[in-house]
Amino acid sequence: MAVVCSAPGRAGIIGNPTDMYGGSVISCSLQERARVIIEDWDHLELETEGERRLLKTSNDFSVRGDHFDIARAVLTGTNSQDLSVRISWQTSIPFQAGLSGSTSLLVATLAAVEYYRGISDSRYHLAERARMIEYQHLGVFCGYQDAYMCTFGGMNYMDFRGKEFHQDFGSDPLATVEPLSDYSIAPSLLLVNTAARKVSGKVHRPIRDRWVDGDREVVDAYRNIEEIARAGKRALLNADWEWLGTLMNENHSISSDLGGSNQEDDAIIETARRNGALGAKLAGSGGTVIILHPEVEGLKNTLTDAGARSFMRPAPCPGVVIEEQN
Repeated sequence: MAVVCSAPGRAGIIGNPTDMYGGSVISCSLQERARVIIEDWDHLELETEGERRLLKTSNDFSVRGDHFDIARAVLTGTNSQDLSVRISWQTSIPFQAGLSGSTSLLVATLAAVEYYRGISDSRYHLAERARMIEYQHLGVFCGYQDAYMCTFGGMNYMDFRGKEFHQDFGSDPLATVEPLSDYSIAPSLLLVNTAARKVSGKVHRPIRDRWVDGDREVVDAYRNIEEIARAGKRALLNADWEWLGTLMNENHSISSDLGGSNQEDDAIIETARRNGALGAKLAGSGGTVIILHPEVEGLKNTLTDAGARSFMRPAPCPGVVIEEQN
């Protein structure tokens, strides 16, 4: 038996990072995907980029900070250490660029393993399990947007009220996922990959500690961003791009004031705004900027001169899918 499964990356349009704080987010999938193949084998083996790892003892499943940790975590989190399979993967989503590259690979791996084992989960439960594995088995300090977007795909308004990172798995409410692409014209968005590289947990943890301590600056800031995201939903559905851009700028300003941005990304954001962008902000924890501009293609040369490394266009694409099985 062989199974091929893929999942998309995602870009936060507005509302991030309040998915870690019971807030609301609008996010869009990417055309870029992580792809996983699981096939019958005579032992348990992992392979990517020409490297292989044979998993035999319990120690082989320990997280080691290498390319194979995601597969180790999924196998451990699903009690699948006894499988005799070969799991291989590749991805076109940049890692540590705020585009959910690691989570997309985790979601695709989890869905492939569950399908191979004959387990059928709803997308809600798959997203919750993926987030649990990322948090508990990989030790990643993460919210819920990534797992839900990589699982559901599309362009969605998501409400995470009542969800907290420290709650026991399965005890918090499921997120509300409201697809928007059938009711709205897709905004003219450009993703700009910058020189910044961030591990999301390291970016979010200091601010989270302040939030847990009841720091009013942080608590009030994220409540404000929640309201901005809900207003952004109306702006998007009304195709009011100037309003949406203003809200995106407010979102970024609040996050930046709390220390959630960096010099490389801010330089691109400032350049984009000076050259006609209606809105510009971080697409995630850092490393990629999302820009709302009426003529995004004409902006690329200017941004390249300002230090942009590459460009992508978000698009409502399918979430995790089984592409092939035989």
